[in-house]
Amino acid sequence: MTVRADDRPVAVQPAVAPAPGARRVLALLLLVYILNFVDRQVLGILARPIQADLGLSRTEFGAIGGLAFALLYATAGVPLGLLADKVGRSRVIAASLAVWSGFTALCGAASGFWSLFWCRLGVGVGEAGGTAPSYALIAEYFPPGQRARALATYALGAPIGLAAGTLLGGAIAAAVNWRAAFVVLGLIGLIVSPLFARAVRDLPRVSTSPPPRGALALLVRKPSFWLLAFGASCASLVGYGLALWLPSVLMGANGFDLVGVSMFTGALFLVGGCAGVLAGGWMADRMGRAAHAWVPGVSFLIAAPLYAAGMSTGSSVVSFAALLVPSGLALVWLGTVTAAVQHLVPAQMRATASASFLLVTNLIGLGGGPLLMGHIADRLAYSLGDDALRWAALYVLGFYPIAAVLMLVAARTLSRDWMD
Repeated sequence: MTVRADDRPVAVQPAVAPAPGARRVLALLLLVYILNFVDRQVLGILARPIQADLGLSRTEFGAIGGLAFALLYATAGVPLGLLADKVGRSRVIAASLAVWSGFTALCGAASGFWSLFWCRLGVGVGEAGGTAPSYALIAEYFPPGQRARALATYALGAPIGLAAGTLLGGAIAAAVNWRAAFVVLGLIGLIVSPLFARAVRDLPRVSTSPPPRGALALLVRKPSFWLLAFGASCASLVGYGLALWLPSVLMGANGFDLVGVSMFTGALFLVGGCAGVLAGGWMADRMGRAAHAWVPGVSFLIAAPLYAAGMSTGSSVVSFAALLVPSGLALVWLGTVTAAVQHLVPAQMRATASASFLLVTNLIGLGGGPLLMGHIADRLAYSLGDDALRWAALYVLGFYPIAAVLMLVAARTLSRDWMD
């Protein structure tokens, strides 16, 4: 069923209520975003069997899990964002889903480091066209007063996808093997892609004029953009590093098998992550512009010591209780900061602005986090043995206070940089 088919530009007044079909579109975008994170996270839960089968070091696996994905995911995001602003956001999202799902399935045929590396590059370039256009499409369908909550609802795809990728990947690998997990999960996205393409259309544009000349330069001259981007980058260094390596840390510290650690981390992502994302969006919409930055800033300060405590106990019950809260706090920023970025630019360049933001955060956070943790663990392995990966994670937690400071400073600049 087509949500909105008329692409002709019309003059409209600023919306005070969601556009017709907004909730249906949001639900479909959420489904695509869930698949986005399923295809990312399946690599993390399968770290040990993949490393054993392909003979990969932690540094090599960190490069595959972070750098390989981030290189094209980040750099292709801006041109794909420009393309989405020009030809239609829903079209780019549907095509991107097909591309990354196809490469996910191909990961199941990897025979060594380079073949898996190239497949993850393909996943990255596909996913590059999914997120930024989705942010912009949500901003089209929802008025300013509801955007943080709408984007927070969309951001639920991250914890749900992390949980689903963990649970499904672990279950399929335990029943068959790790290769089957990639093939099955990739095929799901290939089925959803044409259905999404038929069901979602962009809204009519307020104007056919292109983004004003120098608009991107205007964005990068705003202090809030860089503070939010680098703050999110530091938080993502921790978040993506833990997403890839936390299952392995817990298998070493708590003695979990593959199915056990899938259930444990899946529950953390699902319960804690969903609560954090929703709470952040709710608070930002009710507490004003500055809350889009200071709420995640405070969350990072609280999350760091709780993560450290949760990874430093051998009791699975104590570990779960300690890790549940920071699993939510770590994702508070997904709805609030992405909503703030939408308000730094004119409406016709929101996908481009989102892609520029993701370029910075993903090159640093996604590209660096998994690789940095893996490299530190390899360096510490000579002296710490099996405990090296846990200590690597503890070191990387030091980026959370840096992220907090940047967000708290951004809270002071957002009011003057904000555009409705």
